[in-house]
Amino acid sequence: MKRCLQQAVAGLVFALLPTLALAQGLSREAPKDVKPAVIGVSATPPVITVNGQPDRLSPGARIRDLNNMLVLSGSLAGKNLYTVYRRDSAGLVHEVWLLTAEEYQKLGGANVGDPNGFARFLELLNLIFAARVAKAVQ
Repeated sequence: MKRCLQQAVAGLVFALLPTLALAQGLSREAPKDVKPAVIGVSATPPVITVNGQPDRLSPGARIRDLNNMLVLSGSLAGKNLYTVYRRDSAGLVHEVWLLTAEEYQKLGGANVGDPNGFARFLELLNLIFAARVAKAVQ
């Protein structure tokens, strides 16, 4: 009897482990201190354009897609992407989060230069990333 109970508990634990691992991957918070931009990746990354201005990706730059998975800059060569990005201490683009055209349009109305506009921008980012998580759970 005791052995059967132990096996049942062990089976239940192993059945729930994948579910717990999946739940950990679904949380995604909106990044702080980021700026919206259209980033054009040249045919030879790390050379990029940020809103039409020449720029560079930092060594080890992290680009995250709509599922929060890392994307290599070479796979984006020749594309113009709607993004929010963060720079490193040297001023190079270091972290990039890809957005859909709809998400980028929602952020377009927020003026990040104004403190109230920046708060609205962060609020919109939180709404966008919460909607992605909700869609992934369904």
